[in-house]
Amino acid sequence: MDIAILSVSLNVHSTRRIAEEAQNAGHYVELIDHTKCSVKLGDEKPQIYLGEEDVTNEFDAVIPRIGAKVTRHGAAIVKQFEMNNVFSTARSLGIMRARNKVRTLQIMARKGIPIPETLFSINPNNIGEQIKLLGGPPVIIKLQEGTHGSGVILAESNKSAKSIIDTFYKMDTSILLQKYIEEANGEDIRIIVVGNKVVASMKRISDLDDFRSNVHRGAETEAIKPTAKEQYIALNATKYLGLGVAGVDLMRSKKGPVLIEVNASPGLQGIEAASGVNVAKHIIQFVEKNGRRGRK
Repeated sequence: MDIAILSVSLNVHSTRRIAEEAQNAGHYVELIDHTKCSVKLGDEKPQIYLGEEDVTNEFDAVIPRIGAKVTRHGAAIVKQFEMNNVFSTARSLGIMRARNKVRTLQIMARKGIPIPETLFSINPNNIGEQIKLLGGPPVIIKLQEGTHGSGVILAESNKSAKSIIDTFYKMDTSILLQKYIEEANGEDIRIIVVGNKVVASMKRISDLDDFRSNVHRGAETEAIKPTAKEQYIALNATKYLGLGVAGVDLMRSKKGPVLIEVNASPGLQGIEAASGVNVAKHIIQFVEKNGRRGRK
C-alpha cells in the first residue's frame, strides 16, 4: 500500500515510529507536510497539492498527525482526502471535535460517558458564582484547545481563581472550569484505542512539583490493565468522536473513572516505553484492514 503520514517532520518521534512500522510491513510511506498542502476547488474534481505536486490520487490511506496550531487547515486537508475516498485513521470531524475540549465533553455528556463537573462561560461578572457551582476552590482552569498539559492551571483559592479567570475572559480566551479531583492524587490513565480495540494503557504519575500528569512534563509512567468500565469509556469515547486511533485520558474519582479528554494524535514514545506494546504496528495493521488497494 501507499501510505501518507500527514505530519510536519519525520523528526517527530511518533511520526518516525509509524513510518518505520509501515516500511517494516513492506509499504511505501511518504511524509506529507499538511502545512504545505493546498486544495484547488471549482475545476472538475478537487485536487490536493503538495507545493506544485498533485497528490490527490497518490495514496491508499493517510495517517493524520495534526498539530494544535494548524488544526483547522490540517483537518481541511484530511477532509479533502476523505472526499476523494482515501481512508484516514482519523476523520476530519473527529480531529476538530477532539481538539476542542468543550465540544468533546458535550458529546460525552450527551452519550452518558462520565466526566468531571465542568463549567464554561464568557461572563466576567459572576465568576464567584461560577466557582461556587463547582463546589468552590480548588478548581482546574483549562484552555479549550491546550495540549500536553499546557494551559491547565490549578487555582487553589477563590482569590487566585477569580484573578486567573478574569484575565482569560478579558483576553477573549476560551476556557473551561472543572472540579478538582483531589483523590486522583496527580495520577491519570492514558488508554490507546486503535480501531475497536484497546491496545495499550498506562498510568501517569505527576512530578512532585506539578499536579499535571503529562509525560512531556516529566510524569512517571507504569503499565496497567484498565478495568472493564475504563475500557468501555475509552472505546465508546473514540467511537462517538469518529476516530480510528485515539489516546483517551481518564481519572479515577470516588464515583468511578471519568473522562478528561481525547487526543486524536496521541504520542507514542511514553506509551510504547511504559507498556512494551508496539502501538505503531497496531496502527499500520489497522490501515491494512481498512485502506483501499489498487488506486484508480
